[in-house]
Amino acid sequence: MRFSLTTLGVLAFAANATPALADETDPPPAIVISGSATFTTDYRFRGVSHSDTDPAFQGGITVSHKSGFYAGFWASNLAGWGTFGGPNLETDLIAGFKAPALGGTVDVGFTWYTFPGGANTTDFVEFYSRLSGTVGPATLTAGVYYAPEQRALGNFSNTPQSRFGDTEDNLYLSGDGAVAIPKTPITLNAHIGYSRGNPGLGPNGTSVTPTGSYWDYSIGATATYKNLTFGISYVDTDISDAESAYLQPNFSRGQDGIGSIAAGTVVVSLTAAF
Repeated sequence: MRFSLTTLGVLAFAANATPALADETDPPPAIVISGSATFTTDYRFRGVSHSDTDPAFQGGITVSHKSGFYAGFWASNLAGWGTFGGPNLETDLIAGFKAPALGGTVDVGFTWYTFPGGANTTDFVEFYSRLSGTVGPATLTAGVYYAPEQRALGNFSNTPQSRFGDTEDNLYLSGDGAVAIPKTPITLNAHIGYSRGNPGLGPNGTSVTPTGSYWDYSIGATATYKNLTFGISYVDTDISDAESAYLQPNFSRGQDGIGSIAAGTVVVSLTAAF
């Protein structure tokens, strides 16, 4: 609730700080508020479904200052994959700083992943650093995400790789590329990521890196019309059935122990920006 009240205060300040009527000679506003709402056929987090391969509704809002500092809030419904608890809802609190550097843009900050009404041992904080720039027609982004040792990232399942009750840290490396097709609203996208962390299930039957280390990747395209963006992509991981066997039944659709929620799939989404 504290964050919600703070956000309302920032919104009120922004409303008072920005003139109701502006002309072309006015300088850019000191504070910019932006947001989006998304419908997606599957909520994939680093290749693993957090919506039990079912659709998800997601939304977020970001308040940015001209200095480069920003703060945001993002939420999505969840299903399956262990015990999220409460209303099966993820709410992320985000803060960071973005500035031109190294011939591109550097973005550093942190995300606090929370699950309202559920067991607070699932909540964790992660720090990130991203560098983006252009090479010819392509926009490239490299990211490093690090979560220090926390109970939510620990091992609470009996696996061959680690001891029950261990606390763990988590590292995620990512690379993204986007190429806009000239004279069209279409952009081609590709992503690859590598996770290293706890080889097992956390205190509530979930894990950020369920098999200890794995790769995820996706390839797809988006098409934009005004404030709407339609996306389609193929998402997959290199997690094999043998590697995920000790995660069952948590790692299957409906937790029936059959199949894997990290298997390849096509994800379709529609996003409205405001």
